[in-house]
Amino acid sequence: MKRRAILFFLLFLLQMGSVPTLAAEPTVAAQGAALIDGKTGRLLWGKNADAPLAMASTTKIMTAILVLEQASLTEVVTVSKNAAQQPKVHMSLQEGEQWQAGALLSAMLLRSYNDAAVALAEQVSGDVSKFCAEMTKKAKEIGARDTVFGSPNGLDSHLTAEQHHSTAYDMALIGAYALENETFREIIAQQEIYVSDLTGGHSCSVTNADRFLREYSGALGIKTGYTNRAGHCFVGAAERDGVRLVSAVLGSGWGDAGKQKKWTDTKALMDYGFAVFHPYEAVQAGESFGEIRITDSPTAQMETILAEGYTALFSDAEIEKLHLTADLPKELAAPVHRGERLGQAVLWLGEERLAAVDLLAAEDAEPFTLAQRLLRLAEGWLSWRDWKD
Repeated sequence: MKRRAILFFLLFLLQMGSVPTLAAEPTVAAQGAALIDGKTGRLLWGKNADAPLAMASTTKIMTAILVLEQASLTEVVTVSKNAAQQPKVHMSLQEGEQWQAGALLSAMLLRSYNDAAVALAEQVSGDVSKFCAEMTKKAKEIGARDTVFGSPNGLDSHLTAEQHHSTAYDMALIGAYALENETFREIIAQQEIYVSDLTGGHSCSVTNADRFLREYSGALGIKTGYTNRAGHCFVGAAERDGVRLVSAVLGSGWGDAGKQKKWTDTKALMDYGFAVFHPYEAVQAGESFGEIRITDSPTAQMETILAEGYTALFSDAEIEKLHLTADLPKELAAPVHRGERLGQAVLWLGEERLAAVDLLAAEDAEPFTLAQRLLRLAEGWLSWRDWKD
């Protein structure tokens, strides 16, 4: 009887909308998938997120990063024989043609042109192999854990898995880094562009191949990819109410079914992320974090404060697991000056280390003056005499 009453009560609450429903974890077909906080890079959900996999033309995100950071979009790119001979998908560049780098970059990102990627790589580094080495180096600087680039366009039939691979987590992280560049964001948001070489003899209309951009509320882009080895891949991003999510799906499938799956995989990840995670200020700048003993000073105890805040995406369950620990000396000798770094606080999510924040002195602590020292000696002598008597 009691169980029946509880059941009726819960059904009543559900009808009234008083019981929150928990979002189910996403089901994705991809061999590797990752959903990250677009601001901090923290992995929010993953499936084989650190497994080394082929990443096809999502490679071109890193190609774009190096072009944006090392070249001018107005500089002239002369198409080499090597660039002109790249296989489909290509924009039919011809040897000797001259293009502005910005036109080639936009066409490459929107339609994944392989010849444009090689032309840009040669422009930036002189040859493809040097450019790929710089791509790999840059990935490591960004924080990628297992990424090697052997191609600027993602074509991998001539490369071993060791020569060209990444992970779902790494590609999402690289995508998040690229989004910090305003020009990159502007390019990938375009639905269609018109580009031409500097003579006007070669021109074309380029439509964006990114369906996610058109079909998902808050979508920012980013980049599709496919090779026979990698299958269908996509690095995507969306933003709603200040929450930016970045996802990567590698190997969502092959053929028409796989082509569709990369979109449904991405949407499932995004739906889950927006339903479960929200911004939370885990650390507040200027917040007190306890006291430290000060010796040789009228200030016996010194309050410490957190130097900066830390806001990131967390689920409600994760918020319960957040805690701070401190690395502080037991005592310090004066002088101590306001704003001086005294130690460090570490933010933890369970056993996962998230961030370190400096602990600062909240005030000045000056050493005893000569007069204060003499007074303390006198007080000590009087106390000793009273005790002896």
